[in-house]
Amino acid sequence: MTIEQLRAPLSAVGAGAWIVGGSVRDAIAGRPITDIDIAIDGDAAAAAARLARAHKAHRFPLSSEFGAWRLSGGTLPVQIDITPLQGADLVSDLALRDLTVNAMAVAVTGADEVIDPHGGLADLAAGRLRMVAPDAFTRDPVRILRVARIAEQLGCAITLETISAARAAAPGIWSKASERLRDELYRIVALPRAWQAILQLDALGGLGAMIPELEACRDLDQSDYHHKDVLGHTIEVVEHICEIRDDPETIFREHGHAVAEVLREGLADDLSRGEVCALSGLLHDMAKPATRDQLPNGRVTFFAHDRVGAQQADQLLTHLHAAHRVHDAVVMCVAQHLQLGFLVHRQPLSLRTIDRYLQATARAPVEMIVLSVADRLATRGPRSAQNQIDRHLDLARQMMQAYLKVRARGVISSPIPGDVLATRLGHAPGPWLGEVLEVIRIAQLAGPITEQRALRLAEQWMRAHPDRIGAR
Repeated sequence: MTIEQLRAPLSAVGAGAWIVGGSVRDAIAGRPITDIDIAIDGDAAAAAARLARAHKAHRFPLSSEFGAWRLSGGTLPVQIDITPLQGADLVSDLALRDLTVNAMAVAVTGADEVIDPHGGLADLAAGRLRMVAPDAFTRDPVRILRVARIAEQLGCAITLETISAARAAAPGIWSKASERLRDELYRIVALPRAWQAILQLDALGGLGAMIPELEACRDLDQSDYHHKDVLGHTIEVVEHICEIRDDPETIFREHGHAVAEVLREGLADDLSRGEVCALSGLLHDMAKPATRDQLPNGRVTFFAHDRVGAQQADQLLTHLHAAHRVHDAVVMCVAQHLQLGFLVHRQPLSLRTIDRYLQATARAPVEMIVLSVADRLATRGPRSAQNQIDRHLDLARQMMQAYLKVRARGVISSPIPGDVLATRLGHAPGPWLGEVLEVIRIAQLAGPITEQRALRLAEQWMRAHPDRIGAR
């Protein structure tokens, strides 16, 4: 979208309004534009009403503090936010922004020249991210996350002065509304190369400031099964999740397309299941510093780091006001991320064991399996043999296939209704019937079964458990 294409749908806003920030930057860079910010010298509510009428769009107040309005739908090409100038005039408004590449503006009507008082055009051309003012981050430390994300999105280098200022302001990152931190964290894990943005965030001091448990993971050594410290391992896990998310066929082969479809599904908070998986990867080992121990033989252990990590993830996501479905999926993934690995040594697995695993991970089964694979791929120390990794991946494929079969068939019901089954077996319905139907349900994980097969399974169960059956 060019600058002129950016301005064309907005004429109803009127004079004294400017397109500002990232949409100007992205139009110049030739990048896709998903939203437009407008700064107006006047009544934002009235401007929003005019634009909404012109495009038959929806509008609602976005911020009582700043008097901002948001519009979407109708014939608008993208989402629009309209905010009163933050300052006496446009120049003052732009001086309050974070980066020079975000401190550019174009008038909604009139000349289409780019207003660039801080050298954003030159910085964008040079692939450079530079803060507008030395206090850019102390005024709003949440900007540290934005800079990390933008650096990855644009492929730009952050100037040393900007890094230094961000690191100095990072301890205050929780001073702003936690919902804003949440939204910026979500935008990071949604990036195709989320791990690179996380590395940028770490370089800016924001990762450890936001999640102190991850700061404690830095330089924390592990067992000989690992080739990196806990923080390095964590970021590599996110990298593998992003790679699988981008191309599941590399791991799941013929089931890759089905896995991709599930990972693209929206879960909550505008996050897909694949993006929630990346967030789970970031938090999966956060409790290792709190649980690290060393046995007399020198072996390093992290007993119960899955359970303690689930508690820590619960606290963090509660603080961030994450949606319930995101919260529950991530906490479950952290709590269960070791379980598939434990099953590797129990192969071949019974249908009952497969069923128990799928039941335990029912909130996010695909995310859980992908996390387990990424965790294993990021564990390649001197004691981690390739055949062990291969066995883990084989089991992950088996478990994924089992889940996808269940997903495709929907609710599994017995080929013989419970009351009919009880009659054919010659017993009155009772608690025993539920146990029999559960045996039949589990048997169907491998595929549909006939009435005769269901009846034989019921009879076998009765012979094995005569004490649980009521009198004839």
